[in-house]
Amino acid sequence: MEFFSELFGQAQLWLFETLVQPLVFNLGGGNLLEDAFAATGWLLVGLLQILVMLTAIRGLEAWRPVEEQGDAQSRAEVRVDVIYTLIHRLGLFRLAMFFSIDPAWDWLAGEMRLAGVPSFQLDALWPGVSDLPLVSFCLYLLVFDFVNYWLHRGQHQWDWWWALHSLHHSQRRMSMWSDNRNHLLDDVLRDAVFVLLARFIGVEPGQFVALVAISQLMENLQHANVRLWFGPLLERLLVSPRFHRRHHSIGIGHESAGRGTLGGHNFGVLFPIWDQLFGTADFKLQWDATGVRDQLPEEGGRDYGRGFWAQQRLGLLRLFKRA
Repeated sequence: MEFFSELFGQAQLWLFETLVQPLVFNLGGGNLLEDAFAATGWLLVGLLQILVMLTAIRGLEAWRPVEEQGDAQSRAEVRVDVIYTLIHRLGLFRLAMFFSIDPAWDWLAGEMRLAGVPSFQLDALWPGVSDLPLVSFCLYLLVFDFVNYWLHRGQHQWDWWWALHSLHHSQRRMSMWSDNRNHLLDDVLRDAVFVLLARFIGVEPGQFVALVAISQLMENLQHANVRLWFGPLLERLLVSPRFHRRHHSIGIGHESAGRGTLGGHNFGVLFPIWDQLFGTADFKLQWDATGVRDQLPEEGGRDYGRGFWAQQRLGLLRLFKRA
């Protein structure tokens, strides 16, 4: 762990001094160098993620695809998902959060300190855990995944949130790029929760980056167009592409307790244990068509938009019940 941490730090420093620092100076942002260095870390993580996607995960998609996606319409839909991925992984979304949302969290943290609210370290509750980085990391990963499970259920349970989150499910041709296909307002809401959670339980910045990076790569694999499951045992320990595709299946992943009722199955992001504990797991070994029922011609053929801006606009119209 220490070796990889040092290697990443060297790469971050080189990228910062070679590319980011000169750019920041040229834009007159000399007072933002510390923040720019942190942003360089996110940029480097994103570049590494894209490299893994284009090599390992793309190789799996070519090996055993669930469905062929070589036609012009499929390629056009996947290209839009690539735009979402680049916005998030190359730091553009983080940059927008930095100038808009992050100052509010910094102010709130400062006010809490002034009010005498004590700091909290989750890994300090058990003697010795804070001295074991891998154990501490796994503890935080479990907490994040548990919260993520309930947030995900909220996205499917509340009409107003589903109006935004349904964009993610509207992709009829899932691929490794589909993970970041979200309404930006939906992303802001979720990111705000995890930023606050990380500060509340004492996650260090480096750990937070690693938690997000690993979760994102696993979600890229889960959305991949690959006929893959992890076997009868591991399938119940780690969310597989088969398990998550069931979540995206028409009439299954976003509906429960009868036709058209919000709910669904397989909300776990990394670990299916939460679905098993709370009765939302579906382990059927099959690969169904994906999408939202109301997209089907016989169900009204709702339009979720073909391009990035159209999808964002229609999401807001659904939120205000105008589409």
